[in-house]
Amino acid sequence: MSEVNMSSFSHYMDDEYEKLFRRVNPPRVVIDNESCKNATVIRVDSANKYGILLEVVQILTDLNLTITKAYISSDGGWFMDVFNVTGQDGNKVTDEAILDYIAKSLGPESCVTSPMRSIGMKQTMDYTAIELLGSDRPGLLSEVSAVLTNLKCNILNAEVWTHNARAAAVMHVSEETGSAIIDPQKLSLIKELLCNVLGGGNKNRGAKTVVTDEVTHTERRLHQMLFADRDYDRVNDDDFDEKQRPNVNVVNWFDKDYSVVTIQSKDRPKLLFDTVCTLTDMQYVVFHANIDAEGPEAYQEYYIRHIDGSPVKSDAERQRVIQCLEAAIERRVSEGLKLELCTTDRVGLLSDVTRIFRENSLAVTRAEVTTKAEKAINTFYVRGASGCIVDSKTIETIRQAIGNTILQVKGCTNESKSVPRDSPTRSLFSGIFKSRSFVNFGLVKSYS
Repeated sequence: MSEVNMSSFSHYMDDEYEKLFRRVNPPRVVIDNESCKNATVIRVDSANKYGILLEVVQILTDLNLTITKAYISSDGGWFMDVFNVTGQDGNKVTDEAILDYIAKSLGPESCVTSPMRSIGMKQTMDYTAIELLGSDRPGLLSEVSAVLTNLKCNILNAEVWTHNARAAAVMHVSEETGSAIIDPQKLSLIKELLCNVLGGGNKNRGAKTVVTDEVTHTERRLHQMLFADRDYDRVNDDDFDEKQRPNVNVVNWFDKDYSVVTIQSKDRPKLLFDTVCTLTDMQYVVFHANIDAEGPEAYQEYYIRHIDGSPVKSDAERQRVIQCLEAAIERRVSEGLKLELCTTDRVGLLSDVTRIFRENSLAVTRAEVTTKAEKAINTFYVRGASGCIVDSKTIETIRQAIGNTILQVKGCTNESKSVPRDSPTRSLFSGIFKSRSFVNFGLVKSYS
């Protein structure tokens, strides 16, 4: 039997074993809107497996729910979590359709082994997925969208992140007819032209364009792309505002062979997903965790081991964990002015809008492009090409060019309060597990 067939057979057997194990030990989900005054409490008990915490958090965050508190325990063969969640309005979740979806997605009927997300779309074969990675610069999104428009491609959905002078994007594009792009010559030309644009003359850092038919969770894929690109290695540390950097610390707790990761940062949507995603992709297992994000500041505490069973072994590994978690949090920080566009979708729309941004010296730091029922609903975070705050006169000029009713300004998002770095920590199990006390009691080795 060939190596490929053996691999497929092994994957099939693993999948069948997991299905059997889940039937024998079905997950239990309890949704409680009574016990907590200002949040819906979701309790999840299930058989434990690597990556299950990320899958659960992913389902909740993809519903745009805010996780204000969480208590996680997965020591041994069982996974027991409690999440306090609210809707986007900050209130309890009362929509029966959402509650029913949560119960089915996390409960016995779930297919939680591989939840997928495409921005605003169901997974179909009506588009081609393109992954882009290259050097960030003002006007990059405009140039990329112009190339696709000139090749008569329609950008249905896209998510674009920039961090540490690098840019990553996942785009779903189609032919003008609305079908996926399958012509090999056209696909090859798309890859060649986009790679040239992404290179931007930077010979030190590579550019990459990948056309794929694999179905992946868009935001997790962006984290993976930038992580593989080592965007956590800072180009110039002096350019980064120390006050904006998350406070990440890693110490070892000898008695239990855990590494304890604590993170303090300004709270924002999907923060928990970003940190859990990174720990999972770095092949660390979360055995216990305590999350508190009820105020403007978020506190996260994780008790982890590597997938091989060992805690963090060296100062080099510790520094890498810290840098990677800092990068994961910073990638989605919404720097700049938030602009929202809503209009009828058409081929070339994104190219036209981003060209107007570029002509007015605006740089896009993050973007989410969606198409729903032939409507384009796009969000852009922009700032001046030199990093400055955008003045009101420039914004009015852009709105007049695009359409005052089409483009709405949602306010400046780059004002942020510094997080106190010496605030008291919370703990997983009362005062015993306060990580600041580990070194004092001699239980934990600090590498600093």
